[in-house]
Amino acid sequence: MSNTIEERAAEFAIQPSYHALGGEFVRPPVETLRALLDAFGIPPEGPPPDRAPPVMRAPEGEPCFLPEGEMRLWGIAAQLYQLRSGRNWGIGDFADLCALARIAGAAGADFIGLNPLHALFLANPAHTSPFSPSNRRFLNPLYIAVDRVPGYRDELAPEGLDRLRAPDLVDYPAVAAAKLGALWRLWMEGPDDPVGFMRFCTEGGELLRRHALFEAISAKMVADEHGAGWRGWPVELQDAKSPAVAEFAEAHAEDIGFHYWLQWIADRQLGEARDACRAAGMKIGLYLDFAVGEVPDGSSTWSDPSLAVSGLRIGASPDWFNAQGQDWGLAPLSPVKLADLHAAPFGALMQDATRRAGALRIDHAMGVWQLFLIPDGMGAPQGTYVRYPIEDMLRVLAEASRRNRTIVIGEDLGNVPDGFRELMARMNILSYRILLFERHDHGYIAPEHYPREALVCLSTHDLPTFRGWWRGDDVAIRREFHLISEEAARQQGEFRWTERRQLLEDLARAGLMGWDEIDRIGPEDPPEALLVAVHRHLARTPSRLLAVRIEDMAGEVAPVNVPSTVDEHPNWRRRLGVPLEALADTALFRGIAGAVAAERPRESP
Repeated sequence: MSNTIEERAAEFAIQPSYHALGGEFVRPPVETLRALLDAFGIPPEGPPPDRAPPVMRAPEGEPCFLPEGEMRLWGIAAQLYQLRSGRNWGIGDFADLCALARIAGAAGADFIGLNPLHALFLANPAHTSPFSPSNRRFLNPLYIAVDRVPGYRDELAPEGLDRLRAPDLVDYPAVAAAKLGALWRLWMEGPDDPVGFMRFCTEGGELLRRHALFEAISAKMVADEHGAGWRGWPVELQDAKSPAVAEFAEAHAEDIGFHYWLQWIADRQLGEARDACRAAGMKIGLYLDFAVGEVPDGSSTWSDPSLAVSGLRIGASPDWFNAQGQDWGLAPLSPVKLADLHAAPFGALMQDATRRAGALRIDHAMGVWQLFLIPDGMGAPQGTYVRYPIEDMLRVLAEASRRNRTIVIGEDLGNVPDGFRELMARMNILSYRILLFERHDHGYIAPEHYPREALVCLSTHDLPTFRGWWRGDDVAIRREFHLISEEAARQQGEFRWTERRQLLEDLARAGLMGWDEIDRIGPEDPPEALLVAVHRHLARTPSRLLAVRIEDMAGEVAPVNVPSTVDEHPNWRRRLGVPLEALADTALFRGIAGAVAAERPRESP
C-alpha cells in the first residue's frame, strides 16, 4: 500500500519527478499527480496494479521492416496543401502529388514526404493544423482533386477559381465551400463503381460509419450555430450510441453517404499517387506522417470515447525554444487501457497508417514510452510524464511495419530519454536527425559521424527554412511572440553568428566552397550556392535516408509553422511561390537536386 500521493502515482507509471531537456530535476505539483490519477480512474488509495510497471525494452525478435542492401536514398519533403499549380483549386491536392512524384522521380528521388493527411473538421475548415486531427484513421477530403473525380466536367467548377489560386495563403473556408459544393453534385449523380464503393464501406466497418456520421452531424451543428466539435453539441448528440444520434442517422442517410463517398474518393486518389511514385521509379514512394494525438472533441473521441483520456492534454516541458513549455491540446490514448489491451488499439492504428505508406514517420516517437501530460486548468510547467506499455507498443508497430513492408522513422527530438535511441536502433526504427541540432561543443557533427540508421534533413516543419534560419528570422519571431525573453533572444542571436561561421568553415574544409567565397557571405540572405553546398554536405552522411524540404528547393523564407502560436502567424497556410509547372526548371531546384543525386545516385533495380 502506498503511503504518499507520489508513491501512488509511481505505481501507475505517473512520474512524480522528471529531468527536463536542460538536465534540471523537476517535481510537478501534487495537484498534478492527483489530477492524473483521477483522469485515469485510479483511486488515491488502494492496492497496487496487478501488472508490473513498464520497462524500456524491445519485444523479442520483432524488429520493424527494413529493405536489404545499402539503401542511401533521398526524397523531397512537402506540405501537400502548399503545392501551387495552374489546375488546382487553391490548395495542393492528390493530382498535384502525382505531378510532384513525376518531378521528384525524374530528379532521382526515391520518396515524397508529406504532412499528416488525417481528417480534420470539414465543417470548420479554419482548423488547419494537420497535427491536430479529428481522426487519424481517415483522410482530409480537401485534398481531393475535384477535376479528377469520375464524372467531373467544367460546368461544375465554381466561378472565381483564379481568385482561389492567386493568394500566397490558402483560404481554407473558400476552398472548402468550392470543393464540397462540386463534390456534392458529383455524389448525387452516384458512384462510378458502386460495387467498389460498397466494398470500401463494408471494409471500413463501424469506425468508418461513425466518422461519416460525425461529419454529417458536425455540418448540421455548425449550420445551427453550434460548434464543429462534439463538446459544443446538444447533450443528446454527444453520445454516438444515443437514440437521438440514431434518429439523426435515419433522417440524414444521404449526408452520411456523402462522407463515406468522400473517404472512398480520397483513398482512391491517394492510391493513384502511390502508383505515380512507383511509375516514377521510386523505391519507397509515399512517406507519410502520423500525428501524436487527436483533438479532444473530434471524430475519434466521439466514435470511441473509451480509448482517449478526458481532462488531459499532450504537450512538452519548458525548453530552450519555449520557456513556458508547449500545450498541443491533444487528447492522449489511455495508458491504462492500452496496457490492459496489450496495445491492440495502437496496433490497429498502425496497421491502417502503414497500409498507405512506403515509409511512416511517427511524430514524437517517444510517445510509445512516455507522454508529457497536462491536466485541464493547468499550464505546461505543471505537467509531467506518464509511461506507456512500450514493449507492447513496439510489438504491434513492428507487426504493422512488416506486414505492409513500411519503413518506420521515429521523430526522436526534444527530451529523449536515456536509452531510447538505442532501443529504436534495435527495433529498426530510423532516428530523425536535423543538421541544425547535430552539434557538439566545438561545432557541427561531421557528416561521416551521423548514424547509418537514420533519416537526416536540414530542418523540419516546426523550424525555419534555411534562408530564414540564416537570417535569424526564427529568433526574431520567438521574441516577437514572447516565447522567449529579450535576454534569451539576444543570446540566441549572438550564437547564430557562431553557428553560421562554423557551418561555412565546415563547407570550406569539405571542399564544397572556397575560403575566399565564404568570407564574402554575410548574415543577410544566403546565396544559392550556399544552399546547394549545405545540402550536398548533408547528403554525404552514411544515413539511409535524406529528406530535402521543398521550401528550400523553392527558395522560401517564411516558416511553415511557429510552434505555440495559433492566430499570431499564418501557420499551415503558406503556399509555395513557385508553381509545380515551373519548379523543375528553376536553378535552385536543379542545383540542390543535382548535388544530392550525385552523392546518392539511385540504386539499380
